[in-house]
Amino acid sequence: MLTKRESNFLHKKLIEGMKSPLYIHDNDPDGLCSYLLLYRAKGEGKGVILRTSSTLTVDFKQYFQNYLYDSIFILDIPNVDQEFIDQMKVPIYWIDHHQVQNRKKVKYYNPRIKNVEAYVPTTMMSYQVSQKEDDIWIAMVGCLADWYMPNFSKKFIEKYPDLMSKDADIRTALFKDEIGKLVRIFSFLLKGKSGDVRKNIKILTRIKSPYEILRQNTAQGKFLYKKFTKFESTYQEMLKLAMKKRTRGKLLIYEYAHTGQSFTTNLANEVTAHNPDKVIIINRKHNGKMKMSLRAVVGRNILNPLTRALEGIDGYGGGHFNACGGVIAENDWDRFIQNFKRELTIEDAGKKYPKQKSLK
Repeated sequence: MLTKRESNFLHKKLIEGMKSPLYIHDNDPDGLCSYLLLYRAKGEGKGVILRTSSTLTVDFKQYFQNYLYDSIFILDIPNVDQEFIDQMKVPIYWIDHHQVQNRKKVKYYNPRIKNVEAYVPTTMMSYQVSQKEDDIWIAMVGCLADWYMPNFSKKFIEKYPDLMSKDADIRTALFKDEIGKLVRIFSFLLKGKSGDVRKNIKILTRIKSPYEILRQNTAQGKFLYKKFTKFESTYQEMLKLAMKKRTRGKLLIYEYAHTGQSFTTNLANEVTAHNPDKVIIINRKHNGKMKMSLRAVVGRNILNPLTRALEGIDGYGGGHFNACGGVIAENDWDRFIQNFKRELTIEDAGKKYPKQKSLK
């Protein structure tokens, strides 16, 4: 997490020291919620979503070249090219929680700098900066979406006891409680055409309560819920098929047909919740490449096996210790899977993981 000094410094900069900040955020609920928290605290600025890559390059300038901005917040983006930073003529504040990067001329906040195994979503740090308690529901969505139970969960339950059960763990909150539905709504509102996604996000900046969406008791909430249902039926059909997949080994792999939208992350998370003793790979084939999400229960390291398995493979991947993504050339897929199984066995040797019951 941010220190109190860091959060107060950023809060003061945001509220008092900036007139028109630019927010560049990742294309997932953690990135989205981080943006929403800062924008709603300030009430000014422009948000731009990085949809096609995990690296912010100088080419991305074209998407905000007509904006007038006096500062930049980079939120939940794993990698930023030094060339991009060099060409920006305003202060840059980069808040992230992926592998630590070494860059100059940027204020960089990452809990892994002090502890390589630290896991704190960008949403959690953005909530520390925003200091706006009315937006606790947005902060909870972003944290749970990244499988993190925040230290304000009791406050959230006191305010919204019908959305999250008392003493709920992450899996229960995500896949049995109503707050989990809201997490999925936020995720699906990021799918579709760019213009539609921008409209969804703009409306989210104005939503005052989670019930506007979940109960559809305002026109804006009804609009967002309708957008969600457009993808929900497709996702539920895919989930039923993925849940039927069985394997005797420690690795469960499910491939689904390309539909124009990616559900790999959503499927990987939910299938893992129901198969806590397995390492899950959900992948889809597209343009000669296998795009995948890998998951395991918290405490099991799959990042190291993934990194080693990629050696000599036409592809790339990375992420967190128990939640990763990657893209592999179709021709190298079978060899990658063999490598990953081997490296997973090596990583697991002599280790005992706490048993977790499958959700029912």
